[in-house]
Amino acid sequence: MRLAPASNLLRHTAPTRLTDFDFDFPRELVAAYPAEPRDSTRLMVVDRAERTIEHKTMVDLPDYFGTGDVLVANDTQVFPARLRGYKDKTEAKVEVFLLRELNPEQRLWDTIVDPARKVRVGNKLVFQDGLEAEVLDNTTSRGRTLRFIFDGSPEALHAHIDRIGETPIPPYLRRPAEAADKVRYQTIFARNRGAVAAPTAGLHFTPELISALEAKGTAVTSVTLHKGLGSFRPVDVEDLSKHRMDAEKIVVTPEATEIVNAALTSNDRTVTACGLTVIRAMESSLSAERTLKAVEGWTDKFILEPYDFLITERLLCNFQRPRSTLLMMKAAFMGHDLLRAAYDEAVKEEYRLFSFGDAMLIL
Repeated sequence: MRLAPASNLLRHTAPTRLTDFDFDFPRELVAAYPAEPRDSTRLMVVDRAERTIEHKTMVDLPDYFGTGDVLVANDTQVFPARLRGYKDKTEAKVEVFLLRELNPEQRLWDTIVDPARKVRVGNKLVFQDGLEAEVLDNTTSRGRTLRFIFDGSPEALHAHIDRIGETPIPPYLRRPAEAADKVRYQTIFARNRGAVAAPTAGLHFTPELISALEAKGTAVTSVTLHKGLGSFRPVDVEDLSKHRMDAEKIVVTPEATEIVNAALTSNDRTVTACGLTVIRAMESSLSAERTLKAVEGWTDKFILEPYDFLITERLLCNFQRPRSTLLMMKAAFMGHDLLRAAYDEAVKEEYRLFSFGDAMLIL
């Protein structure tokens, strides 16, 4: 179908203000759990050139790929980043959200604590199975640097955290984390530990779907971006040019670079990013020749319209939350007016929204 003119779902046209990325949605469309099987989720296919929409499912995805095309996924692995404990002297309950490991040998972590007013420098926090941590520094109003008091190796500490931690499902789901979320909130591409949020476009894939893509001659490769606060910290400035992203670690391997650049230099192959974090990783890893280069480092890149995408030609993603930097990046990729129209259509057709929701392929 050809897209109808957009309504006021996204209320403004100039994508320069935070309120340009407000939209209303029925609460019942927020998916609390993923589709089963994963590749049965719905797929909205948006053609930017023709301004058309098709309604498909993820099992139809291979129809849009061919020999030599490339799908690039994010292979980050989510770890159980939410710890519940108490202060050793008062036994006041404390929740700690682990953001990133600052120094494995010294057991230093960047964290967010709640309630922050009760957690001060010098406090000792106690968690399950005798794990303890000392508060070394205040980094922000809720941010704290912790040093875990632990005698084993960094890998043993990771294993301990994995045993006692909770899967950091998004709070807007309004349900407690369940044991099954350690599998539900993980993609089949996951192999590099370090994310506190899943790259949700990858949640729709099954081994059978990957096999179907490879049978078409499509190359499936991956890069790494460990999702942290950079992807989901709330934007608190109305003028988006003043927003600054938190840095997130990225790794682009020589193998991925070779596969992607081979497609870029061909006239009849496409490069599809599986998720907006893949776009950030690749667009942060540009060579002087405006191709992909191997990188291991950090990115604080904030992509906002207008932007010239040099690597990504097509995008597979979920439906992002209002006012999020991910929604802003998608608007830069597909155009703000087309984004408005597509989200109108998604609500009209009752697509499931956000992390565990349905998918969109932007051609």
